[in-house]
Amino acid sequence: MSDLGTRAVVGIALVVMASAALWAGGLGFWLILAVAAILMIGEWAGLMHATLRQRRLSQYALSVPLAIMAPDIAAGPSFLSLGLLIGGAFFLGAITRSGRLAAGVLYVGLPVLALLMLRERGDQGLLLTFWAMALVWAADTGAYFAGRAIGGPKLAPRISPNKTWAGFIGGMVAATVFALVLVWRFDLPLVLAVATPLLAAASQAGDLYESHLKRQAGVKDSSNLLPGHGGILDRLDGLVFVAPLAALLVIALI
Repeated sequence: MSDLGTRAVVGIALVVMASAALWAGGLGFWLILAVAAILMIGEWAGLMHATLRQRRLSQYALSVPLAIMAPDIAAGPSFLSLGLLIGGAFFLGAITRSGRLAAGVLYVGLPVLALLMLRERGDQGLLLTFWAMALVWAADTGAYFAGRAIGGPKLAPRISPNKTWAGFIGGMVAATVFALVLVWRFDLPLVLAVATPLLAAASQAGDLYESHLKRQAGVKDSSNLLPGHGGILDRLDGLVFVAPLAALLVIALI
């Protein structure tokens, strides 16, 4: 019960902080994302068994493109930022001679760029970013309750023994219902609601991928930064996959 209480308090605090930053937009939203990204790349380096020096180099390689992404005071989320992310990955790979470590710059940086791009989409920016972020939460919630209530065949028992196909489908259904509510109440473009089941599947794929990384690293959590929750990567693994896909859909279709 004590652990459950801790998880609840930390979870509520995270939701409140993310919601406030999302509502504020601009530099406030960028700052929260940038801080989270620096911590996430450190966790990624830990999963790669990097040395302390390599971890610091990873954070440095990501910090430059993150700074350029700052809206209003720098270039903001732009192709320049994308180029610097790619350059940062090449820099880190050349210095550390580790392609997997270098991939973390893109793994962490691209979702930040995508969320900032969505938030900067004029009058629809708040709605589009909320859709991309909250569909992940809806998918996680639907998967949890469907998996617990129905059970059945395991989705990927060698990677994550608790996940089931019922949970996978339940997550897609919950995310789709959530998106349709946004269409009904807030005029979310219908085409994005139609695409939501695929993004919900991507969210759960992101969860499985991070579980795979942790299993390879021989750890339960990416870090112990968040009491009762593990690391930031543990909380945002689905959003890491969803955000870039959501941004591409918005750019292509809206």
